[in-house]
Amino acid sequence: MLNKIILKEIEEIARNAGKEALKIYNKDFSVEYKEDKSPLTEADKVANFVICEALKKYSLPMMSEENKMIDYEERKSWEWFWCIDPIDGTKEFVKKNGEWTINIALICKDTPILGVVYAPVIGVMYSAKKGEGAYKNGEKIPFRRKDKVYRIVASKSHMNEETQKFIEAIESEKELVSMGSSLKLCMVASNEADCYPRFAPTKEWDTAAADAIVREAGKMTYQAFSKKPLVYNKQDLLNPYFIVE
Repeated sequence: MLNKIILKEIEEIARNAGKEALKIYNKDFSVEYKEDKSPLTEADKVANFVICEALKKYSLPMMSEENKMIDYEERKSWEWFWCIDPIDGTKEFVKKNGEWTINIALICKDTPILGVVYAPVIGVMYSAKKGEGAYKNGEKIPFRRKDKVYRIVASKSHMNEETQKFIEAIESEKELVSMGSSLKLCMVASNEADCYPRFAPTKEWDTAAADAIVREAGKMTYQAFSKKPLVYNKQDLLNPYFIVE
């Protein structure tokens, strides 16, 4: 299956979704709130439609934050499926700070093996396909870094006491960088940061695409305190706390 999917084509799908989302981003838009109090905009729905329509040609199941959730009894037999977050960082979208992304991942059983993370406002495209390398705007990652400062990237919207304690426990010379959405995982993948601790709730679609990039770049997304990789298509789609390094 993997050899039938061309990474550039998935990047183009993300770009097309980003173009449509930007039309809404660049004007006044309304914000709805889901049952879990997370925000939802017209852009989430439009980007989701563009992505899902384009991916239909691969005839694979899809799991998207904005689609009806499929029962685990059906999902557990999936060998390959798309995992989609049409707008990751809707809070950043609403704040209009540019740090939101289009996330598309291909998962084999419980492991992300292809990922595209596109940030339309800042013009950044991270992508990876297993065995073919990981890239930022077409340049191979991870980059080489000259500085020796231990750089920790954390959430702008989800900083909490547990994260603060983890950061404080790191004894080496360190620098904290704030960033929104799945760009945090991608910064570790590219070596622009050394570590991303996440001690707040996320769902599988929040991490899958960036996690594929992290892994292909030679890094890993570990379940916090266990050193076991994150796994996907669980009965409960909530991720455990994790650390990317």
